[in-house]
Formats: sequence, C-alpha cells, structure tokens
Amino acid sequence: MNQPLSNKTAIVTGGGTGIGQAVSLLLAQQGAAVVVVYSRSENEAMQTVGKIRDDGGQAIAVQASVENERSVQAMVETAVKTYGGLDYLVNNAAITRQLRLDDLAAITQDIWDELLAVNVRGTFNCCKAAAPHLKSRPDAAIVNIGSIAGETGYGSSLPYAVSKSAVHGMTRSLARALAPDVRVNCLAPGAVDTRWWQGNEDKMRALSGNLPLQRISTPEDIAQLVLMLLQAKSMTGQIVRAENGQTL
Repeated sequence: MNQPLSNKTAIVTGGGTGIGQAVSLLLAQQGAAVVVVYSRSENEAMQTVGKIRDDGGQAIAVQASVENERSVQAMVETAVKTYGGLDYLVNNAAITRQLRLDDLAAITQDIWDELLAVNVRGTFNCCKAAAPHLKSRPDAAIVNIGSIAGETGYGSSLPYAVSKSAVHGMTRSLARALAPDVRVNCLAPGAVDTRWWQGNEDKMRALSGNLPLQRISTPEDIAQLVLMLLQAKSMTGQIVRAENGQTL
C-alpha cells in the first residue's frame, strides 16, 4: 500500500489527546514515524503509541513541558536520535481557561503568564529547537494549531484568544524567517468536539453561533487539514480557517 509519508518523521505536541491524538494516528497511517509529545497525559500518549504500533506504525512517547526550553531541546534531540532526522513539526500543545469574556477582574497575572508561556512561548520553543533539523530535510514543514478565537477575539477566554492571535502572527514571522527551507502554516479551528468542552457544551455552541454547515468539527476533521498543510508545497505563512463557516 502506498504511504505518502514513508521515511518521514513528525513531532506532534499534545499528541496523546484530542486533535493531537487524531493527528498522530493519521500521520502514522500515512507512513510517518511519530513522536507523541505529552506534558501530563502519559496514559493517553502511551495508548496512542500502542495503537499506532498495533497497526504496524512507528511511534514513541516523549514527555516535555513546551514552556521550558531545555525540556523542548531534549525532546527534539530524542526524536532525531531515534529516527535519524525530523521532517514535520505540529505545534498542537495548548491550554485554556474557561472564563467569561466580559469578566476582566477574573483574569489574573497568573492566568496570563500560564497561557502565554504554553501557547506562545511553547510554540516558539518547539520551532526554535526543531528548525536546524527541519532545514536539513527536503519539503520540511511546521503546522501551528491556532484558533478561530485568534481571528475573532471571541473564545473560551480573553487571554486564550490573545495567545492564539499571537500564534497566528508568529506563523507569518516564522514563515519568513525559515524560508525557503521550511514551510510554516497555521490551522485555525472553530469549535472542535474534544474534552476541552466537556461540561461547557452550551458555551461551545453559543460561541460557534449559527454555523452554515450545521456541525461541530471532530478531531479527525482537523487532522485531515493538518496533513494537507504539511504536504502543501506552495503554501507558507497562511492562516487556514476550519470553522464550518462560522466567520462568513
């Protein structure tokens, strides 16, 4: 069976759950060796690796805190040592807080620091550590997982929306900084049916509004678009919206 990603290696941060898990499974199905990076979800990451291996694919799980530069450097070095190089990086690791958008008093310095550290600095740390290895491989690519909240300013919380807007801007800057060797694009999903929204389903539907496609995306929907962006040789610096028509 033809596997378009044979002999490719991919790092997927937050790769054990939700969108990251779906991306990890799909890339492995396409023939890539996948480094499933987790922060706290060790059991889920190991289950993801186990499923990939049971299906005949290659995968390892690596713990890393993306906000910590040394931890990220060690993670990338493990990936390169294990599989001999690096072709793709999917920056999916992120956190949020469910806060009312108009309740500015609830937004503490600690919340700002935590979300910006993981969502923004963590994304940069991974790109910085991976860049030298990606540059040495043909058709290398980075996909950052942003959010439609970064485009609209409307999401699970104000700091989350701002952090994802920063990821969108970083994508454009990195696309320039790493060209012509590495393509850098960003996928901005709308509401996705993951554990982030468990207990907040009404809020998820309210934020999504009256969607023209009348559906909420699945993690597998988003994974298909990540695969597309990794292979899109004529695209860089783009923010691709995947929101079922929410912003029409």
